[in-house]
Amino acid sequence: MVLIKATKDSEAGVMPEEKLLNDMGKYNEELVKAGVMLAGEGLQPSSKGRRVRFSGTKRSVIDGPFTETKELIAGFWLWQVKSEEEAIEWLKRAPFDGGEEVELRQVFEIEEFGDAATPELRAQEARSRAQFERTHH
Repeated sequence: MVLIKATKDSEAGVMPEEKLLNDMGKYNEELVKAGVMLAGEGLQPSSKGRRVRFSGTKRSVIDGPFTETKELIAGFWLWQVKSEEEAIEWLKRAPFDGGEEVELRQVFEIEEFGDAATPELRAQEARSRAQFERTHH
């Protein structure tokens, strides 16, 4: 997963210029054609967001904006690659040039949960993935 960090501009709702949108569209097309991109979206500023805090049985909703800009996400890609090195090579080609900070994180596979992923949970995961595939493709 590629996480694009928020900036003062993205949090202020400043939209990217046409050139960046065009360049990003071409880059996304390359990712799709290579079978790398599973999903990708830009996110609205945190002023339009909400957080839900869980404390025991209590649930509280906190309205944005959220002030920790350096910890906020402005967008993401979900990629399927063979290695971290491949992801980094793709990421180096991204059309960013304004000091953006981008974080790369690996998504867990069910096998990585070890004994906690019981056969029943693995079967449930497989059913959920199959149902998702049927309804979204």
